[in-house]
Amino acid sequence: MSTPKEPLGPTPAQDPLEPVEPASAADAEVTADAGRPTPPESFGRRYVREVMATSWVLTLLAIVLAVLLGGVLIVVTDPAVQEAAGYFFARPSSTFAAAWEAASQAYLALFQGAVYDAQAANFTRAIRPITETLTIATPLILAGLSVGLAFRAGLFNIGGQGQVILGAVLAAWIGFGLDLPPVIHLLLALVGGAVGGAFWAAIAGVLKARTGAHEVIVTIMLNNVAAYLVLWVVTTQLFASRTPGVSKPVGDNSRLPGLLPDPFRLHLGFVLALVLALGVWWLMERSTLGFKLRAVGSNARAARTAGISVGAMTVLAMAIAGGLAGLAGASQVLGTEGFLTASVAGSIGFDAITVALLGRSKPLGTVLAGILFGALAAGGRLMQTRTGTPLDLVLVLQSFIVLFIAAPPLVRTIWRLPKPGERTRRPRRRDRVVTAGAQA
Repeated sequence: MSTPKEPLGPTPAQDPLEPVEPASAADAEVTADAGRPTPPESFGRRYVREVMATSWVLTLLAIVLAVLLGGVLIVVTDPAVQEAAGYFFARPSSTFAAAWEAASQAYLALFQGAVYDAQAANFTRAIRPITETLTIATPLILAGLSVGLAFRAGLFNIGGQGQVILGAVLAAWIGFGLDLPPVIHLLLALVGGAVGGAFWAAIAGVLKARTGAHEVIVTIMLNNVAAYLVLWVVTTQLFASRTPGVSKPVGDNSRLPGLLPDPFRLHLGFVLALVLALGVWWLMERSTLGFKLRAVGSNARAARTAGISVGAMTVLAMAIAGGLAGLAGASQVLGTEGFLTASVAGSIGFDAITVALLGRSKPLGTVLAGILFGALAAGGRLMQTRTGTPLDLVLVLQSFIVLFIAAPPLVRTIWRLPKPGERTRRPRRRDRVVTAGAQA
């Protein structure tokens, strides 16, 4: 009985372009990975992917829902409405009129404080609200780009707060510690802020790439380290000034120039944020590096099989994201504040997560979401002054927006929208007849 001969060509299960034996240990690992079944996607990654895949219509409807619920809270807590509700059955129209007056006046004041104040004494005060909105939005846009870029690379960068702080610290030190020509000094301070944030984020990237430590846990811990670090830094002899808790002011040569004269605070940082948003779009959509980052974010195992170094992309994605967040801190120190304080980051790093989700991690959406949150923060002050509506309503609106953005099925249910991929039209009569005949 003769032994069957081996086929001269590759078997159907074998790729003719793939070597029969791996040439190295790394190739063996890749080949082994390619043979294994793809593990099920984790709930967190699948959830973020679903949120980022929502349409702009769903995002707009989520904002509308938040505004409507905010209006309900305004009406319920307004004293005039409560008084009119006491005789609702006698004069229901008075209750409805008081409710409309309370909600409309509150939102009108919010608009006037965020965009244009028609009741201002002069033109300068009338247009100042929109400049304040853009000023507040500048660090939110930069930090939102940071979180969004990491999301698209498959990483949860929850450490924006710490990266903003480290960027602010390094930018402030270069700002008041050196004496350089104007343009060079400013550029060096900005680069220092980016380096500070990139270094702080790269720690989490290296730990994840080398040890598998989850970036969420590491970045949250680094947030706390940075918060206590800046508390100590502002008290050191190198940073401390005559005012307790405030560093020395940065030099004029390192300040971001204003786009408008005093009393406007809008500075060149807003233009920088727009330029970087365009740069992030080009990086993620048009460059080879961006393709690799997106490939790792979509399927790390398939990207490794294709020859992409997942570890290197992880570290690089975190470093780039941290650099953007560091620039957010630098814009606060070099543009808005002019000095370093322990509260320089505020809640920028945490609000950036909401901004990135609201903008679906896309640069244009992040810019618009940052401006929206800047408008809420700027308009809330005037709303409280003119109508007595508590400033906490702004936080409630932001919370409602987060809730609805994070729950797309809830928004679809409220607005009776079809699920993705579901047919929106009824089958034609001919289709129904054919289906009935097939069943018979």
